[in-house]
Amino acid sequence: MRQATVYIDQAALQYNFNRVKQLAPTAKIVSMVKANAYGHGIKDCLAALSSTDAFGVACLEEALEIRNLGYAQPITLIEGAFSENEMTIAINNNIDVIVHHQLQVKWLLTHKAAYQAKNLKVWVKLNSGMNRLGFKFPEIINIIHTLKAEGFTCVLTMHFANADADNHPLNEQQKNQFLQVKEVCAPIMGSCCNSAAIFKWPELNFDFVRPGIMLYGASPFADQSVHELDLQPVMTFTAEIIALNHIQAGENVGYGSTFSAEQATDIAIVSVGYGDGYPRAFIQPNYVAINGHPTRIIGRVAMDMIAIDVTDLNATLGTVVELWGKDRLVDDVAEANGTIGYELLCRLSSRPVRR
Repeated sequence: MRQATVYIDQAALQYNFNRVKQLAPTAKIVSMVKANAYGHGIKDCLAALSSTDAFGVACLEEALEIRNLGYAQPITLIEGAFSENEMTIAINNNIDVIVHHQLQVKWLLTHKAAYQAKNLKVWVKLNSGMNRLGFKFPEIINIIHTLKAEGFTCVLTMHFANADADNHPLNEQQKNQFLQVKEVCAPIMGSCCNSAAIFKWPELNFDFVRPGIMLYGASPFADQSVHELDLQPVMTFTAEIIALNHIQAGENVGYGSTFSAEQATDIAIVSVGYGDGYPRAFIQPNYVAINGHPTRIIGRVAMDMIAIDVTDLNATLGTVVELWGKDRLVDDVAEANGTIGYELLCRLSSRPVRR
């Protein structure tokens, strides 16, 4: 059996959840578990997040999976219902919806009695400059006034486009718009903080915070590691050495012969590749870890194998190689790949064994 393995550390997930509670002690926590809990596996992650106030998901299928696993906490559909039939299903399963366009508001009003009978909240999305979803100012004020007049309990919500960037001018525009709408529509609950904003703007935590990547022990900031943020990596991705070779100076390794040894080198072949979801194209040198020691990947990543330099590491067949985890952070692998940790976590294939 191939030994590419994903380990999920539930204690680390609980630790990160408690960090959210420390940073936002007065807000309720909507734990974001969309995309199969950011690739970590929804079932195991829900077990570690059982004390969360609510869950956030991208689509109805994800919400129903949570219900089918027996969790009764509120769930918010952050993209709302995609059809009137989905609105009905959401109501029947006690799922809050976001509304971000007029047709969703129409469906909501059509099913007003059933929605309110379940004491569900309506999350009204402000488009304050990200220009994906939401009502722009001042249209959103009329929407909120209408919904409140119809007896709905509303939550004003938005999403920051640049919460991870210091001094981006859009941050102040988005904050000011949100505060203006919140004041005009008072009293109304509010939610605008994702992982980066939870760290940066505690004054904006309001009623609900929506942690995502920080729960899983990856950093929302390019210039701060999880260790600096006091977070713990939840996923450890490993594989084992299946072959050992010794090559001389001038010999090549892998497809395209892109690596040529400058000196005698011990190399190991590891049973993992892009077929498992490990990234192929690196814009910087990339590393794995063996017993906490970083060592470089050499040559191209193949579908099922990578080659690594094990000179002076006393590696043997079966030695475990950490692709990312506590020693080799996923954010560092992502940087070498020219992407972000979110993508690497979410795009793992079904081949690695999960434990």
